[in-house]
Amino acid sequence: MKENKRFFPTLAGIALLLIFVILLENISAAVPGLPDVFQPTSPLFTVLKKAAVYSLVAVSMNLLNGFTGLFSLGQAGFMLLGAYTYAILTVPAAQKDQVYYLFGGCAFEFSFVDMFGMVFGNSGVGGAVSMVLGCLLAIILAGVVAGFFAFLIGFPVLRLKSDYLAIATLGFAEILRAIFQWQKLGPITNGANMIKGFPTFSSFNITGPSGNVILRLSTFIPFFITTVCIVLIVLLINSSYGRAFKSIRDDEVAAEAMGIGLFRHKTLSFVISSFFAGVGGALFAMYVANAQAKAFTSTMTYEILLIVVIGGIGSVSGSVIATFLYVACSEWWLRFLDSEMYFGSFKIPLLRNGFRMVVFSVVIMVIVLFFSNGIMGNREIDLLKPFGKKNKKKEGHTH
Repeated sequence: MKENKRFFPTLAGIALLLIFVILLENISAAVPGLPDVFQPTSPLFTVLKKAAVYSLVAVSMNLLNGFTGLFSLGQAGFMLLGAYTYAILTVPAAQKDQVYYLFGGCAFEFSFVDMFGMVFGNSGVGGAVSMVLGCLLAIILAGVVAGFFAFLIGFPVLRLKSDYLAIATLGFAEILRAIFQWQKLGPITNGANMIKGFPTFSSFNITGPSGNVILRLSTFIPFFITTVCIVLIVLLINSSYGRAFKSIRDDEVAAEAMGIGLFRHKTLSFVISSFFAGVGGALFAMYVANAQAKAFTSTMTYEILLIVVIGGIGSVSGSVIATFLYVACSEWWLRFLDSEMYFGSFKIPLLRNGFRMVVFSVVIMVIVLFFSNGIMGNREIDLLKPFGKKNKKKEGHTH
């Protein structure tokens, strides 16, 4: 009964959040004359989409680094696998010759969207159902492919510790990026060129007969998928497997003495983390509307790692909060520092293109120096905790 009392209000809170996202995205159409920040093309929605994608990848990295104690830097590589898997499997067959024109077509002539279109139809409601099912299956397979590669490299790599593990996984990601740009694999990966033409977040907007958008869902979709994945990760962390991960992080010798299979649980954590990183890669491809290997550099992994450190290693909610703050600062709030400004006739010094990143770096340094454990440390935001405390106090008074 206690678990149900905690579970259902949590679901209600998540549902309210998703409804709020839908209302926020469509409020400009319902209420004319609102500020530009509520327009669908404003930086607000760009930040929300990118932060939703990055928060999933950050939480997946935190599962491995923060909760299992494995220092891996291969996240960008697994995102790359997820992005390409999704892109290859969802580009419509009719567009593949255009996308792969340098290589005379794609080695995979089918598309999941077309495959479901044969069953449900390609127009109207049937077309929408086909696209949703095709994209969903491709996103799941994106995670499966990333998890499969993690399982393969886990055998040699997970026997390493600390910095050696980080170097090995970073090397794997860089090798993977080079291989995917290899022209010999052009019929599959399109070589060094980008793959585009697949469904993106905007494809889920509901349009009328005249083509005008009736209901925008391009921000809701990444929020919904990310929320479901993070809930699954939280459930895993709070399960017996999660407790085994934490015991390995705290003391491997003691964990093994208690009967926990170190290599098996490390492999499990590595594969699950990579699965969700692959899903995040598919969502990133949908966000940028293309898949190209050169985008998944080590810099992306360092960004995700920085977010995890800022939020707090071992805190899921810390990773989510840090992601939205990081993306908002880098993509929106500090943008004014890149343009010249005048106070009357006096030109404010230093404000020029690139100064934003200088200030952003200083802000990050301050956070890391004065919040060594991150914003949240290893704590979690639990909106239900106050209710639990009140119940305990009441029980104490009755006794």
